[in-house]
Amino acid sequence: MKRLIIFCCCLLFAEAGIAQLGNILTQGTGSSGNNSPNDSTLGFTHRDPAADSVAISFKYLDSIRNNPIDSSVNDFSRYYNIPSDLQYLGNTGNAGYDLIYSPITKTGWDAGYHAFDAYRYTLQNTKFYKTSKPFSQIDYLFIGPNSEQDLHAFYTNSIKKNLNIGLEYKLISAPGFFVTQNTNHNSYRLFGNYQGVRKRYSLFFTMVGNTIKSSENGGLISDTFLNNKLYPQLFTIPVQLGGAVGYSPNPFNTSIATGNIYKDLTLFLRQTYDIGKKDSVEINDSTTEYLFYPKLRFQHSLTFSTYSYQFTDNAVNTAFAAYQQWYNLDFPSTVTSFTNTTKWKVISNDFSLLQFPDTKNQAQFFLAGARLENITGSRSTATNLYSSSSDNYSYYNIVLHAEYRNKTKNKLWDIEANGALYSTGVNSGDYNIYATLSRYLNKKFGNVRLTFNNINRSQSFIFDPLYSFNKGTTINYSKENITALKATAENPFINLFATNYFITNYAYFTDYYHTAQYSGVINLLQLGASKTIKLNKHWNWYIDAVLQQTDGAAPIRVPLFYTRNRIAYEGLFYKNLNVSTGIEFRYYTPYKGYNYSPVVGQFTLQDSVSISNRPEISAFLQFRIKTFSGFLRVENLNTLDGAVNYAAPLYAYPGFMIRFGIRWWFAN
Repeated sequence: MKRLIIFCCCLLFAEAGIAQLGNILTQGTGSSGNNSPNDSTLGFTHRDPAADSVAISFKYLDSIRNNPIDSSVNDFSRYYNIPSDLQYLGNTGNAGYDLIYSPITKTGWDAGYHAFDAYRYTLQNTKFYKTSKPFSQIDYLFIGPNSEQDLHAFYTNSIKKNLNIGLEYKLISAPGFFVTQNTNHNSYRLFGNYQGVRKRYSLFFTMVGNTIKSSENGGLISDTFLNNKLYPQLFTIPVQLGGAVGYSPNPFNTSIATGNIYKDLTLFLRQTYDIGKKDSVEINDSTTEYLFYPKLRFQHSLTFSTYSYQFTDNAVNTAFAAYQQWYNLDFPSTVTSFTNTTKWKVISNDFSLLQFPDTKNQAQFFLAGARLENITGSRSTATNLYSSSSDNYSYYNIVLHAEYRNKTKNKLWDIEANGALYSTGVNSGDYNIYATLSRYLNKKFGNVRLTFNNINRSQSFIFDPLYSFNKGTTINYSKENITALKATAENPFINLFATNYFITNYAYFTDYYHTAQYSGVINLLQLGASKTIKLNKHWNWYIDAVLQQTDGAAPIRVPLFYTRNRIAYEGLFYKNLNVSTGIEFRYYTPYKGYNYSPVVGQFTLQDSVSISNRPEISAFLQFRIKTFSGFLRVENLNTLDGAVNYAAPLYAYPGFMIRFGIRWWFAN
């Protein structure tokens, strides 16, 4: 079935690409700065360039800013599924967390499973497009010896001037280098937006779904096996869980014998109707362009979401004491399978009013609204000998929210302030207050932004006593409070940021299933800088650096210093060849990295092992010829002598590998 889906996607994009365009898009915001007006000209016939161009832009759901497509090739992390600052468990698609700390700020109900967020499509990161022609894109990345396959396919089309639809699909299939480490993620998104002919009515809709499948091996039995001649290949090294499952380097093998299977689906529909001032422009005798300037907008948003979080082990090995030591589960030898499942359904209805005080500035508005959330859930645990289920949960929330935005007409000031209060319901007392003020100074000094955010949130359900594995908790924890102060400065010379977090009542996992709450105040300071140094005409040095500091007693672990550097030879050659090639390295100082609990899918505190890794070094060649881009990376050069880096205690990163990738745009 998976092969059929991939074949259909490729067929769709091949058909869309039969008539390639010349100039595919408005040039992106990449920092290479080597694009040319002739960069995307086909050159077969002399034609009007405007006839062979695509005007394409996108914006996010609650944003008023239109963004261009990024066509730069100088940063591979923009195309890869793993962010450059993600600490993940060794195989593409495995659980991970950010080395540059960012707290969970979601108020209201939250299941608490965030280890795979980096790979998921969400409503918040959905882009709504506007394009003058059908536009499609296909990305394909693979590692030859390991048979890892990463596929991304995208298509959008304005069927009519006022109606745009699109679909997006992503596949991550990575067998892994160690046994019971394979992943198979499928994400899809259907989206669209419509505006009435007279521009009073508009509609946004999207369907977003993710199936996350990640095998869990619990780490190596011992890290000494990495250099043991008895285990000449990585997949022969014994692991804590699922060790009886054979290694199969097959990217189409989607089965998970031991691991986590997470599924979610979100359906979203937003409708708006405006009251205000009508206008029109007569283009010719038969065509009239209708204009409308809203003064009052009625807005309704409906969201339906389902979530399923399951850990399953169909190859329970009672010879190892992992379940007994980690989870206090004493399985008899007759137990061969174990499953733990939590399911949720959330229905949200939101009604809001927007008022635009200045007819000539639609980027200024007031919003006030209310939202009703209905939440139901269930949990169960089972083995091949017995099963148990809890009663179903049923909750609700009533949320009041307001917002003010103003992007001034002179484009110098940008103001946003919003707040939400959970007035009644299971999360009563939760709130989120956010305010930001931005000022554009000039071309030399760029933009300066100040941000304040205060969040009071209920602990995620995974910390609730009702959760099946939360055996160490008998009472509900107090609400977590987070205050964030942030300042940023962005200009052609350097980009700077400073963030200070103050966190109270922080809940965390002390081991594989016990939880606790920190009663003190956690003060975490972050200072960061990003700069491009032009060494000469073609050589550029890209520097990203972050300094983080927190109290040593706090249950948050971060490296003191993190940096990512790229030294690249770049330029535009032969009119159409845009090249970036060089060396990249990532380094962070030693720190007490988190352990990982496979059954609950959480990173847990540990103080016995310090993660002290070498700098990760890669060589790369990235290029673009008109609408085609290619990527070649030789990764983990630091492991050529046999030494490997670690993501967590007993979780090793793979060694030397070569990664290939392509990206192709089409339009007709």
